[in-house]
Amino acid sequence: MALDRPEPELDIELVTASLRADASDLGAFVEALAVKLEEALPNGVRVDRRGGLFGAKKVREISVDAGDTRLRLDRDGANIKTSRARLSGGIVLKTERIDTDEWLQELGRALAEQARRSQVTREALERMLEA
Repeated sequence: MALDRPEPELDIELVTASLRADASDLGAFVEALAVKLEEALPNGVRVDRRGGLFGAKKVREISVDAGDTRLRLDRDGANIKTSRARLSGGIVLKTERIDTDEWLQELGRALAEQARRSQVTREALERMLEA
């Protein structure tokens, strides 16, 4: 007998709220988001970290491919830029800047969609919501 569990798409608002939880400190937000995404989408996210010889590496870029869409966050010091690109066969057809809230909404939908197809992603998403 299977336990009734809400479908992942019903949790988009919870996912988005969890992703925004660290947004008061931009640096902490980007670093935490990268870690959460690496755990939830180990093969679906690219995180570029750079740092000096003596400092910790900082996230400079996060890129998530979700079907025919690529969501990208670029960080330059205290500034972030978010964008969405339309893909076809892995080739970028169109890129547009979008605001961070819209980017997080799309990211939440992408995570929920991936969770429907992957047990590993679903479990990582559940851990993220519990944190």
